[in-house]
Amino acid sequence: MHAANLQLEGLCLAIASINRLLVAKGVVTQEELDNAFEKAEATARGDNRFAGNMSSANRDAVCFPIRVLQIANDTGAETPWSFSELAKLVAGTKEPYDKQS
Repeated sequence: MHAANLQLEGLCLAIASINRLLVAKGVVTQEELDNAFEKAEATARGDNRFAGNMSSANRDAVCFPIRVLQIANDTGAETPWSFSELAKLVAGTKEPYDKQS
């Protein structure tokens, strides 16, 4: 596996941990985080590259870390998933390529 991928895995887990801490301390709610993730994905999908020249696999790649963090947020602090477990959960939510225009 490429070292950059491993670094991104660690970064996603670190951000997920920070998100759980922010919720636990009452800085933000889980709903506010979900809204932020939805806005982030909508922004990514609204990029001209996304709609035009980008393959379905690359569109998935752009949205993947957002979806990992959203699922990590939705599971709550009581279930700190590993990255591979989160990735499997993200894969289960993915729409077929022909419906992702």
